[in-house]
Amino acid sequence: MKIRKRIIKLIAPGILALVLGLTVPASAQVPLKVAVLDLNAIRTNSLAIKDIRAQIEKYRQGFQANIKKEEDALRVANQELAKKRTLLGPEAFANERRLFEQKVVGVQKLVRQRKIDLDGALNKAMLVVEKKMNVIMADVATKRGASLVLRRQNTILADSSMDMTKEVLKRLNTELKTVPVGKPGSK
Repeated sequence: MKIRKRIIKLIAPGILALVLGLTVPASAQVPLKVAVLDLNAIRTNSLAIKDIRAQIEKYRQGFQANIKKEEDALRVANQELAKKRTLLGPEAFANERRLFEQKVVGVQKLVRQRKIDLDGALNKAMLVVEKKMNVIMADVATKRGASLVLRRQNTILADSSMDMTKEVLKRLNTELKTVPVGKPGSK
């Protein structure tokens, strides 16, 4: 019963407005003009994003070379440990094994930290592009008189005149060709 009263209280003003023929004045109505933007195409073809990816790849290769050296050192240490097994007593061997396992854990932490550092540097650089792209999108939408911009990926059908992707990409490539990527791991 209480629920029914609440529903009536919520619906009653709407029904009253319909019955009395109340409408929104024409001056308050804003025409809806829609534009469409393909973010994937922009992220694929942006000069700045291509530059960021190239810089991140250089850092990644440097990190991988460093990690490979660490892994090679672990392999050698493991082979030496295997040789010591017959020479050392159980307690001494267990100590050596623990030390080796600590080195392995250290290298694993290093790998995880390098990945976090790379992701952080990538995200920081991409944020610069996203901010610039948002400013350009807003400007293009305003010039076109668009009051709503939809992602192309979420749109089933749109007239090609609604698509502002090429215009946004062209301006982005003109205004932002490169973004310096800070060395991963440095603050």
